[in-house]
Amino acid sequence: MTASSMLGYDYVIIGSGGAGLFAALLARRHGSVLVVTKDDRTECNTNYAQGGIASAIGPGDSPEQHLADTLAAGAGLCHEDAVRILVTEGPARVADLIRMGLPFDRDGDALALGREGAHGMPRILHAGGDATGRQMELTLDRVARQSGIEVRDHTMATGLLTERGVITGVRLLDEARGEQIDVAARFVLLATGGAGQLYAHTTNPAVATGDGVALAYRAGADVADLEFYQFHPTALNLPGAPSFLISEAVRGAGAILRTADGTAFMAKYDPRAELASRDIVARAIVREMERTGESVSLDLTHLPADDVRRHFPTISAFCAHYGLDITREPVPVAPAAHYYMGGVVTDLWGETTIRNLFAAGECARSGVHGANRLASNSMLELVVFAHRVVERTLVPIAGRSSHTPVLPSRAVALPHHATAPAAPAAGSPPEFGSEQCLPTVGALRQLLWTQAGIVRTADGLVAARRQLADWVRVLPPAVTRAEHERANMLLLGSLLVEAALARQESRGAHARADYPTLSDDWRCHLVFRSGTPGALDGAVPNIRALRLSGAGVRPPSPRPEAVGTH
Repeated sequence: MTASSMLGYDYVIIGSGGAGLFAALLARRHGSVLVVTKDDRTECNTNYAQGGIASAIGPGDSPEQHLADTLAAGAGLCHEDAVRILVTEGPARVADLIRMGLPFDRDGDALALGREGAHGMPRILHAGGDATGRQMELTLDRVARQSGIEVRDHTMATGLLTERGVITGVRLLDEARGEQIDVAARFVLLATGGAGQLYAHTTNPAVATGDGVALAYRAGADVADLEFYQFHPTALNLPGAPSFLISEAVRGAGAILRTADGTAFMAKYDPRAELASRDIVARAIVREMERTGESVSLDLTHLPADDVRRHFPTISAFCAHYGLDITREPVPVAPAAHYYMGGVVTDLWGETTIRNLFAAGECARSGVHGANRLASNSMLELVVFAHRVVERTLVPIAGRSSHTPVLPSRAVALPHHATAPAAPAAGSPPEFGSEQCLPTVGALRQLLWTQAGIVRTADGLVAARRQLADWVRVLPPAVTRAEHERANMLLLGSLLVEAALARQESRGAHARADYPTLSDDWRCHLVFRSGTPGALDGAVPNIRALRLSGAGVRPPSPRPEAVGTH
């Protein structure tokens, strides 16, 4: 591999999805901007988002009601100040998108508003029916091209450059030229999206490998809430077809979940039935599939066929491609990994614990989503906080930002066996991670799906920990994009497993069969910080449990049998 150098930029933005492009369009007014993306510039999670943008702009709705719904879905781990920013600044950001040309669906002259699970009011804006994400991506990309913003595609960020705790630039890998490039930057924004490729079944595209969180962790930034991965309840479960998302809006329009014999079952799990929050619906589907040994389906056949095709053209066309007419036949569905609530810890302005390093969108842990994201809040979050990131670079705040929570932290030590890979027993057969078999992405995805998926147990998580430690031990240095992605996924998978094992309760999207109830003792965040910035740590990092801001919130009680205290 050869090396070259480039001039510096005021802003280097890693990722060309909604957060990255929206920030770039604002930042270009204040300095030079470079957007880097490891694939084609429109290949991102935003492009595949079917759900809409939640905003309290309809009659009878209010930011306070949107706030209440978001806090309820977050299961006690949302940061109320972050949510309040989301719901109060959201309408202005929607207006920005309209000015940029995003063609939201309309009901006559008014914006059309739909309803989705756990929302108390119709407040979901769509564009092109179930193609909102694609319409947003195409709109922002078009405006970015017209504005002359420099976008370098097929270029992967492989490291963050820092000096004395301040960001100084980014190390890039140009795939086409095989060059390693160091780019200087005043400000760096991580907008790399999610990590659905950690799991064997996901609605995310192939680029969603958790790169931004891995980059930040290796640079020494705090990352948190990595046990909370949201599994969308309804992904297409059809032989020969991928795990294609069947939007939440389908249930909002009146679709009914049924067992193979046609029985509707959601009412016995939650009085909101199909409109319950995603974690409840996903686990209900899993229980019904386990109980009956058969698949479940989402039934739209009682809805007017023309309305279904008009409101869900992408879903209708995709299913038709696989021989399924959703207006006449129930759609077989099953949960799939969809959205990461955890990520790089940021303050209310999107700044991480490294000065001048920012994060926005799915790779950020802004405090908005808590333990379970409310449907359609994510696309609102990415524009609200991308806007705040740029604002923060213009008016620096004196002193260090307050990275929530403000109450003191308490160290929670891990058991000794968690801090180093276990040696294989003498004479034991080689496992996936032995020198005879280097880790594969497929094996990693299957391991996390079976042992750290929708419902978890200590035994499964410990087994995953041991296997991951074996893989880390033999992982060769990364050179190519695929090798960097594998290393990022292995690191993030290891952190996810440690957090899931440490949290001894079920809360939001994190479900433990051996700890099935919610506990006030665990109303806290688990935060990771690398002990060796710049390196892929073979050892599992320390976990710190941080209390939430606010009166009456207690830290977790010591549990020596599970997490150790010495």
